[in-house]
Amino acid sequence: MPEPHRPLVAVDLYGTGIHPQSWRRQDSRAEDLFTAAYWTGLIGQADSAGVDLAFVGDSFAIATTGHADQRGQLDAVAITARAVASTERIGLVPTVTVTHTEPFHVSKAIASLDHASGGRAGWQVDVSSGQVQADLFGRKDAQDAENLWAEAADAIEVVGLLWDSWEDDAEIRDVATGRFIDRDKLHYIDFEGDHFSVKGPSITPRSPQGQSLIVIGARDEHSTRVAAARADVIRIAAPTVDAARDVAVRVRRAAAEAGRVPATLRILLDVEVVIAETADAAERDLAQLENWSGARYEPASVLYRGDAPGLARLITDVAATGDVDGVTLRPLALPSGLDAITGSVLPLLRSNDPAPGGGLLRERLGFTRPANRFAGKD
Repeated sequence: MPEPHRPLVAVDLYGTGIHPQSWRRQDSRAEDLFTAAYWTGLIGQADSAGVDLAFVGDSFAIATTGHADQRGQLDAVAITARAVASTERIGLVPTVTVTHTEPFHVSKAIASLDHASGGRAGWQVDVSSGQVQADLFGRKDAQDAENLWAEAADAIEVVGLLWDSWEDDAEIRDVATGRFIDRDKLHYIDFEGDHFSVKGPSITPRSPQGQSLIVIGARDEHSTRVAAARADVIRIAAPTVDAARDVAVRVRRAAAEAGRVPATLRILLDVEVVIAETADAAERDLAQLENWSGARYEPASVLYRGDAPGLARLITDVAATGDVDGVTLRPLALPSGLDAITGSVLPLLRSNDPAPGGGLLRERLGFTRPANRFAGKD
């Protein structure tokens, strides 16, 4: 596990921030939301500052992630794919929901991102609850949480098998014989489950990481069960640091019950942030957002409003629990919130301990490259 003095730091990028009225701020750049420059600028800024992971939200996950109900959002995979060229080390983790997206398409999208980024791709798994989202697709009715996450578990299994359906050395590129692949090193996955029937193999070669990072938010008993069994990185929510420690202990216990080694998981606490030069200024910023919405803001996890040194201390306190590996910072307002994180918070947090350099994302976070499950099989 990462040492307590080097907590993992992720940022959650969605729209103009997670507060539904953040677009009203003069510095919101709401008019730029549908431009590539807005997103590549934010992610590139996080990369240069040493942020470990950039989570990019998806509008079909609003119901479960608590993201602001903003009208429209560019596709998360497309955003991260565009950001590849403007970044060097940050993990690129788009949300791709599985309720209305076939796992075959998910597998090739994330594998392609991993190829393009040189092994920096992750996949934040989520579901789409509610009849509104179901009606947009018209394929099936809304499902309850238990069925949604049972389907997600199957989807994760299918995607993982497809990522393994090409062996590492399946590409031979023999110009003399005109053979691009060794067909014996491509494998049918022959998956038959309650929700999917997939034969395979993938149409995308095995990517640099072999298996891209799987991230799941443990928000209820159903998502927690799937996260504990299948995720590499688990996002948790809690009202305080002490409560976060208790949640993390429960998640690691669930992982042990699922037959995993609990210490191999990475657990990140969601921290919603309003950062200003002083605590009073941060309170005023929050009050302005609440005034626009006409309601008191109800955070889904720890809410920090204050100055940069205070947030740096909070992050250090989180990592010092020994059970939580770091934080996902969720600015209520962008881009100003990211400016404060990268320009003021991270320099305090990592002044004597910079974030590690490039390489495969899994390895930088302490995971081994998984063996191919089909290698050597007929």
